[in-house]
Amino acid sequence: MALHDQWRKSSYSGGGEGNACVEIANRDTHIAIRDSKAPTRATLTIPTAAFAPFINALKTAGDHSG
Repeated sequence: MALHDQWRKSSYSGGGEGNACVEIANRDTHIAIRDSKAPTRATLTIPTAAFAPFINALKTAGDHSG
């Protein structure tokens, strides 16, 4: 695991005023996800192969939420 991750704003963050800003960092075997407004708080890590299915599941859940 890298000590100094290269964080970048996720393309899945959405637009607007940046209220839904999510950052991601590619690691050797995982994708790390954090809230850009609270970067020192908890980080979610997902195996690289599971990242796309995870995002698709979030999109599907969002389609049914409202």
